[in-house]
Amino acid sequence: MAEVSLHRPYPASAVERWDYETDVAVIGFGATGACAAIEAADAGAKVMLFERNSGSGGASGLSGGEIYVGGGGGTDAQRAAGFDDSTEDFIAYLKAAGGPCVNEAKCERYGREALAHYDWLKAQGVPYRGNYLPGKHIEPMDDSTLIWSGSEAAAPFCDIARPAPRGHTIRHMGWGGGRPLVDVLEASARASGVEVVVDARALALIAEGGRICGVVVRINNQTRFVRADKGVVLATGGFVFNEEMRRKYCPETFKLGDPIGDKDDGTGILLGIGAGGEAIHMEQFFTTCPWTMPESHAHGVFVNIHGQRFINEDCYHGRVSRCAVDQPGGKVYLLLDNAHFSQPPDFARITIAGTGETWEEVEAELGMMAGTLSATMGFYNTHAREGRDPLFDKRTPILTPLDQGPFVALELDFQASYFSFFTLGGLNTSANGEVLGRDGAPVPGLFAAGRCTSGLPAWGHGYSSGLSLADATFFGRQAGKAAAGG
Repeated sequence: MAEVSLHRPYPASAVERWDYETDVAVIGFGATGACAAIEAADAGAKVMLFERNSGSGGASGLSGGEIYVGGGGGTDAQRAAGFDDSTEDFIAYLKAAGGPCVNEAKCERYGREALAHYDWLKAQGVPYRGNYLPGKHIEPMDDSTLIWSGSEAAAPFCDIARPAPRGHTIRHMGWGGGRPLVDVLEASARASGVEVVVDARALALIAEGGRICGVVVRINNQTRFVRADKGVVLATGGFVFNEEMRRKYCPETFKLGDPIGDKDDGTGILLGIGAGGEAIHMEQFFTTCPWTMPESHAHGVFVNIHGQRFINEDCYHGRVSRCAVDQPGGKVYLLLDNAHFSQPPDFARITIAGTGETWEEVEAELGMMAGTLSATMGFYNTHAREGRDPLFDKRTPILTPLDQGPFVALELDFQASYFSFFTLGGLNTSANGEVLGRDGAPVPGLFAAGRCTSGLPAWGHGYSSGLSLADATFFGRQAGKAAAGG
């Protein structure tokens, strides 16, 4: 009997009996898998969806339920709030947020079709209140829809694309809208006739004549063989819980202590590589210590252990955090004056490292060399009074001098403080969801989307809240349609 392995497809010729037969097999029942299954079924394919847990969810179900949408003049919520968001600005921001890892074809396709995708989500039953919540927020605390969820209004992005808020959150009171979002998509998938099999762990793909034609799964301690005549869609998440893969591809994440996800062990990526797919940008990851918000803390100044600034603090909290992790010494400090300080919540694990009536006193309490941090703050305050930040281009009204003592330095330690993180690298896919090999050609019969791929949120330094769910739901749909096309 042939070996069943994540690292190479099982030969169809060695399958003695097919336990299940379908047109399209989808692996993973988060938002990505649900959207892939819905589109494949709506295209007329017989669809089976296999989930290793006992129900739907995945990392999507643990999220805030926020989807990044814009362009075309704006969504109903954007237009009602007075934002005219052009497709050109939307695409330009997506490309800038992708940085050196950008997939321009995906940005352009999503930029052109995002409004139609938003309508599709609403047609599945995803509810939106439609209102705008101004200010800087992690997620809406109420059931508001539209928020600023990235670095749109901060340099350098605001000079590349006209700013507009684009985070659209499901109507849900409080944080954690990902679970009701997945519930809506699950109901739509089941209503579309998708057959769901839970407690089913993928063990290997199956190939016939160079084409992926099925998957081996483990159900009730039994190895089962699934024939998928049209194709297999991988929707299995990233690899944040696979320490071996992290050490090989993304070792910087070991600076951090709070991985987030749901059994994101790289299974889909390994299956795809074994079938001839290419994994790209595997070193990329998202991280944030979001409890540096409330908004008043954005008026503060971040410095490294040498007392040097490294970022314009008015940008997205994930960009601030990702740039912080690049700094030496395993920690950074957030400097605030009496006018802008508020106590971080206990679960943020952010401590007060130094206080003083002057910045020189804070500098001494932190054990920094005299004339380092105090010089940084002297330079910052002098120019902030003039409404300028010549070093990092922080903008008013968030740019303001910190000169109302007493002063405080909050310590954000990468290991001890709450820095959540997840991986961004994964399989290289086309804008249609086809898994691509090292030669750029599709692997026949194999499709993928979501965090097991490198998608819209490709660069940790440019991440915006809502990009992962936008990528998962939209390109999950494309993968499902392409798979159903046979």
